[in-house]
Amino acid sequence: MIPIQWMEENDLTNTGLDSKKSSFKEVQRKDRKLYGNGFEEIQSHAFNGTTLISLELKENAHLEKIHNGAFRGATGPSILDISSTKLQALPSYGLESIQTLIATSSYSLKKLPSREKFTNLLDATLTYPSHCCAFRNLPTKDYSAIFAESELSGWDYDYGFCLPKTLQCAPEPDAFNPCEDIMGYDFLRVLIWLINILAITGNVTVLFVLLTSRYKLTVPRFLMCNLSFADFCMGLYLLLIASVDAQTKGQYYNHAIDWQTGSGCSAAGFFTVFASELSVYTLTVITLERWHTITYAIQLDQKLRLKHAIPIMLGGWLFSTLIAMLPLVGVSNYMKVSICLPMDVETTLSQVYILTILMLNVVAFIIICACYIKIYFAVQNPELMATNKDTKIAKKMAVLIFTDFTCMAPISFFAISAAFKVPLITVTNSKVLLVLFYPVNSCANPFLYAIFTKAFRRDFFLLLSKFGCCKYRAELYRRKDFSAYTSNCKNGFTGSNKPSQSTLKVTTLQCQYSAVLDKTCCKEC
Repeated sequence: MIPIQWMEENDLTNTGLDSKKSSFKEVQRKDRKLYGNGFEEIQSHAFNGTTLISLELKENAHLEKIHNGAFRGATGPSILDISSTKLQALPSYGLESIQTLIATSSYSLKKLPSREKFTNLLDATLTYPSHCCAFRNLPTKDYSAIFAESELSGWDYDYGFCLPKTLQCAPEPDAFNPCEDIMGYDFLRVLIWLINILAITGNVTVLFVLLTSRYKLTVPRFLMCNLSFADFCMGLYLLLIASVDAQTKGQYYNHAIDWQTGSGCSAAGFFTVFASELSVYTLTVITLERWHTITYAIQLDQKLRLKHAIPIMLGGWLFSTLIAMLPLVGVSNYMKVSICLPMDVETTLSQVYILTILMLNVVAFIIICACYIKIYFAVQNPELMATNKDTKIAKKMAVLIFTDFTCMAPISFFAISAAFKVPLITVTNSKVLLVLFYPVNSCANPFLYAIFTKAFRRDFFLLLSKFGCCKYRAELYRRKDFSAYTSNCKNGFTGSNKPSQSTLKVTTLQCQYSAVLDKTCCKEC
């Protein structure tokens, strides 16, 4: 431990001091200017026996640590300047005397001690706006209580110093980062957990049932698997946001920097943009596939095959990944707000990025609307021999798509206005849209697309029968498949009446089933 030999005016600026650990026990002067030196650490009791009014540690580029007991045995300091240092934390002892705290360009100082430690703080100039939120609710100091009113009578003084003091803090929190938790309202904190659990469990169920089904993976099933995965990623995004909100409730100001600049927020932002774009892309492909299937119902050689759908969806995956990666390489960013959406539109490139995404979503919506209008008129055409199954699917898809884009409409509208730097709602209100509208599609899609359909229920009960559950219901579905198969065998297969590949997979062993099932051997659901 090397004690510092003090200069006459206690100014160690540019002295070339290179000690790694420093002690200040010999110091008795009141103003300590220790800026621009090379020490990395200030040890416990370093200022023992000193009276500190001002302690300037700024521009010590290598200073990383001040021990908790560094101010033990000292009086003060009233002014502490740690600007442009690498300090990661302030000492927990001795902060009660600080009235002015200066910590500009201290980017490593991401967390402050408990605000109750700063009992006399009047002025703070910090690096991050979120830190000022910690001091907003500090009690004001009422110095008029020191003197009785009778003691002050007759004195010709300005009593302004006796008035309650209000803490001044800069930089002030802005519109993108208000002083609030990630979820600004308590009801949103409850809803986001319900929605993310529903989105994850619903889409995982759909994926598992479709991928383990004994029926052939058709184009609609393949597209539904892609849609379920996209919606599952949206559920992961909501889970990340909800988890961090629960962990930082009431103290988000101390975790805002670590969260928004860390890998967690980047991962959450990637998940949500990737999921949103892949979902919109898949919905568009599904609509086009339904329109193509119904329009060319008679021409079997024109039917979309799996070998065509795979490269189409591969393009969607590459596009969605690219769009989600751009904020990670400097085109906008996910750090602007606590909900990790790419809302940075400060540069022209960032504005173009946001507007491009929104316009592509609008174009997708127009394509989907046009396709369903054509499907409607095609179904009304008696000359077109579209199957009844395709017609029902088209109607269900129409309900699904319009539900999805109705939910997305307010998001797109307010996002476009924000991209032009004319925000119509605050970030706090946008969180309501984020929870109530933005993820509704991810919850609704697995039910509208799969869980509420007869084909999915058949696959679901057949899967459960493998584990010894719902055997009776599964047997009923097997018999229905077999009845459809034998009916087609009697009538013959011609033209568009050709059965699906999944029906043809029913083996000849099913012919041996008796007309009456032995229910005692089957477990009913």
